[in-house]
Amino acid sequence: MTTPLPRHLSRLPGQNAIVTGASGAFGSATVAVLRHLGVNVVGIDRKAGPGVIACDITDDQQVREGVAEAIEQLGGRLDLLIHYAGVGPSVDIGHLPDAHVHQALEVNLLGSWRVTAAAMPALLKSRGRVIVTASLLANLQLPLAGAYTVSKRAVTAYADSLRAEYGTHIGVTTVYPGYVDTPIHESSRATGASLDGLVPAETERDTVMTVVRAAGAKRAPRDVACTAFGTAALHLTKHFPGTTEQIVSLQLGLLLTDGAFADAEIAQGLHARHGSPHAPTSISRVSTV
Repeated sequence: MTTPLPRHLSRLPGQNAIVTGASGAFGSATVAVLRHLGVNVVGIDRKAGPGVIACDITDDQQVREGVAEAIEQLGGRLDLLIHYAGVGPSVDIGHLPDAHVHQALEVNLLGSWRVTAAAMPALLKSRGRVIVTASLLANLQLPLAGAYTVSKRAVTAYADSLRAEYGTHIGVTTVYPGYVDTPIHESSRATGASLDGLVPAETERDTVMTVVRAAGAKRAPRDVACTAFGTAALHLTKHFPGTTEQIVSLQLGLLLTDGAFADAEIAQGLHARHGSPHAPTSISRVSTV
């Protein structure tokens, strides 16, 4: 005898879904859960795999062709589009935008925009749902994460605008994960600017199940965090930005004094500006002129 699904997931069996970043940590886990729940899923990712179409979401033509192929594999109907594809480089926000900044905007913001636009006719036809993955960092300005923060803040604005223009016919949900240890952090670790251990961690399961619950909800929720702490943090950062900035500034000073990012070349100016004992001598002298 088959165990009935919880009410909040009962609408999912038989639905058709596309998941971007489907070969990554969040994407692959979500695909597995959705398929277990009876959802027909086709993935999109730069890295192809079983049930995953190779598609660079920074390329207009590849997106048009990849989304069309995914919808065709789903029998022509699309009920659910979930965005996970993303990158998280470390940059100095005071420097000219480099290739990492352009990549963050192209993948995190414009990639979501491209895929949604390509899928829009099918979503409108089915009165489907779009789930955009942002981040708590969209409203929380942490050091050296400026490219990621700017791109994710822009993602939330895109989702809000999409809801304003298309919300009468499709559902739009923005999900705000906290810090989760996935390969997206490999680039920041390589520069010595990782946030590992500096901000409260969440689990991969927290994000995946939040997305699945949002997909299964009778009505698309607007903004959802992935834990109780994340919900409190989302409320604080969205509604009390000045307080948030003060907290971050105080915490940053303590972290730099303790030697956070001390080995990261990208953070030398940050240490110097805060008068950190770990600032390189030459930079400290220049900064006090």
